[in-house]
Amino acid sequence: MNPTRRTVLLVAGTGTAAALLPAGPAAAGQDAAARPAAEAAASALQPYASYWYPDSFPSGSPGAGITWRSLKAWSAATDADLAFNTASVPLAERFTPTPVNSTARAGQARIQSLVSFGPTASNPSQGAATADYYALTHWSYVDELVFWGGSSGEGLILAPNAPIVDAAHRHGVSVLGNVFLPPAAYGGQLQWTRDLVQKDAAGHYPLASQLVAVAEAYGFDGWFVNAETSGGNAALATDMLGFLTELKALSTAKRQRVTWYDSMTVSGSVSWQGALNNQNRVFYQAADTMFIDFRWSASSLASSGTNAQQIGRDRYELWAGVDVEANGWNRSVNWDAMVPSGSAHVVSVGFYRPEWTRNHLPATRTPGDFHAADDRFWSGRALDPARPDSTDTWRAPAVAVADRSTVSGLPFATTFNTGHGLRWYEDGEVTSTAQWNHLGLQDRLPSRRWVTRTTGQHPAVTLDFADAWRGGSSVLVDGTLDAPTTLDLYGTRLPLGPDTVVELTHRADSGDVSVELAVATAEPSGPGQPYSYTYFPVAAGDGWETSTVRLTGLPAGGTVHALGVRLTGAEGGGAVKWRLGGLAVRDGDAQAPGTPADASITGASGGDLRLAWRAPTGAGVRQYTLHRVLPDGTRRFLGGTAQQAFFVGGLTAEGGESAARFELRAVGELYTASAPATLTHTW
Repeated sequence: MNPTRRTVLLVAGTGTAAALLPAGPAAAGQDAAARPAAEAAASALQPYASYWYPDSFPSGSPGAGITWRSLKAWSAATDADLAFNTASVPLAERFTPTPVNSTARAGQARIQSLVSFGPTASNPSQGAATADYYALTHWSYVDELVFWGGSSGEGLILAPNAPIVDAAHRHGVSVLGNVFLPPAAYGGQLQWTRDLVQKDAAGHYPLASQLVAVAEAYGFDGWFVNAETSGGNAALATDMLGFLTELKALSTAKRQRVTWYDSMTVSGSVSWQGALNNQNRVFYQAADTMFIDFRWSASSLASSGTNAQQIGRDRYELWAGVDVEANGWNRSVNWDAMVPSGSAHVVSVGFYRPEWTRNHLPATRTPGDFHAADDRFWSGRALDPARPDSTDTWRAPAVAVADRSTVSGLPFATTFNTGHGLRWYEDGEVTSTAQWNHLGLQDRLPSRRWVTRTTGQHPAVTLDFADAWRGGSSVLVDGTLDAPTTLDLYGTRLPLGPDTVVELTHRADSGDVSVELAVATAEPSGPGQPYSYTYFPVAAGDGWETSTVRLTGLPAGGTVHALGVRLTGAEGGGAVKWRLGGLAVRDGDAQAPGTPADASITGASGGDLRLAWRAPTGAGVRQYTLHRVLPDGTRRFLGGTAQQAFFVGGLTAEGGESAARFELRAVGELYTASAPATLTHTW
């Protein structure tokens, strides 16, 4: 059984304690060697997400597949996996469209999400050969993502995988690493707290500097500090405050942020307050935000918000913890204590372990099963933020928090790729039959899923994995179109020029349907009101069709505020299945990037290879793709990444070849590909 907060309560033997514990078989207090042998016996070349102890290690030896590392001893110059773990997408700026319903508010409560994407050890740096992954897509409601994990037997300080950071940054979401000092009941040692807050001869905190250096080198946005090891005293609390103060100062200089968890108090004891009060206020003042433990009440949150404002802070810098690890949307929550629908929000929301949307499903789950559950969690039972179900006891983020978007510059393109899939498609053809996940390949996805406007029946809209134009998924509209139906896709702030065109790649799988592009050049009249669209006919053909639409008649120099499609079925209605595989907005012809430079195989062990290259000059690069050229001349997709290094494993000779041939391409924002850099590996 994975440890949960309730497990800690039982082990600790107290009914008043609460704690944040990571997930996974190797969580504190469990033997990491119990992992499946196949996971432990990984290739020596396989790069993994990084994790450390502050300085000293536990007694004994690490379990299989685990490497004990000291953060104090870390340096970027000696980090052999740095190129695989460094994010490449800068944090995008966001804007807030007019809310899609009358209850979602802008500028008030925000959402923090604490997610365990995998185990502490043996968590691949750049995805894996399975589609079964927590591929979060509802970034528009999230302000801060914490890369949750850590255990006493593996390591306590976790840096997030680069693909997760790249996907989050593309949607404007900050990502924090995790500093976890476990409860004693789960193997926590007070020495590790002392290690973290040790001072040098000059009175500085060397591990504060190290944390900032790691975040800067790896390209993420700061740290969540969770000090839950009991046994401390006021002197240790003073050292922790000094450490946190220095960490915050160094972080601010690098545009990083720090979140403190409501655990240690000014006495040095671990006593979860469920509030901002005199026991933890100094730690909050030394940080950017604070996660309030789950034991909060309506009155404690009200007083916390007031206390924050009295010391000149924003009440929405407080995250009220909502534990959804065990029951997800079935969790009973006093929503009015945090995000009342009839008055101003009190504080922000901190979701603990929303990957329940994947984990609660049976082992036979598919990507479609996961996304259906994840849509239910973030959008609500109605699965349409514009038509929320007032009887739903789960107050989904879409009905409380205004969505945000980063679609504000040209060129913009999406192929509705979620970052995982059952196959890989290029131009509508399968170029790999292998399952995969890599969040760094995820596109910017529609933020309001799924808003359909019609006087007739509302069709079902999903991210579907049975077919795609590029990547692993497409948008599928499935239902009876007995009246014209408009599907909102993106809130945008795109400049409108005389040469602006929109390209749609689409296909009718069944039924008669006519398609129009919907373009809005202004915001709705108010929250909950629809966009006023102008509609442009879209040509259709057999199979996948890419239609180019000129925005004739719209004011040059204006702004595109929203994009959607309107679908009309045959007269009298009828069942329709229609796919949208791609959408692009551009002002000029698509330019391909240059060829990746100095591509080479930097490490080889049997069929396991490490590759590295330099970015080309010229047009911007979105990502890179690696294909294998088979003896018959066909190309097989092996993987893609936004980094300038890649690992591919398990290759074997095919068709009697003496050497394997590879092609590495740079891919631009409009998915134009460069000429290939070729590589060869002799068997």
